[in-house]
Amino acid sequence: MTADIRDIAFTPEAFSALLEEAEAEGAVFLLRLRDEWHSGDNRFAANEECLLGVFSHGELVAVGGISRDPYGPAPGLGRVRHVYVLKAHRRQGIGRALVAALLDRAKGGFTSLRLRTRNAEAARVYESLGFVRSDLPDETHRLAF
Repeated sequence: MTADIRDIAFTPEAFSALLEEAEAEGAVFLLRLRDEWHSGDNRFAANEECLLGVFSHGELVAVGGISRDPYGPAPGLGRVRHVYVLKAHRRQGIGRALVAALLDRAKGGFTSLRLRTRNAEAARVYESLGFVRSDLPDETHRLAF
């Protein structure tokens, strides 16, 4: 699949299918994205930050972002956040393409990125893109540029 990846803003209409499925799967991080967007706590608005969506036939099928790390703010430290792919679109390279696009965008503004995942399949994707496992607090993986 050729991924149509672009900057997006959170809207309830565009995100409804992702939110519904994520909530059913227990992926509360997507609900946190919604809540942080509405409260203004995180809108991926700083120069280095971005929220990207992947579209298939005009439908939002995946989302992910890069922000300054809210759990351990430090110069040059960013965080991969809220990466989610609809179940029907998994194992098609969409998640990998999305994370690769996030990494491309992050290289100009961050010196390292970190993330936390409990999903073994997602961990394999991150590791294949250069992230290394970490036992440090508030992260499972880290990548230095």
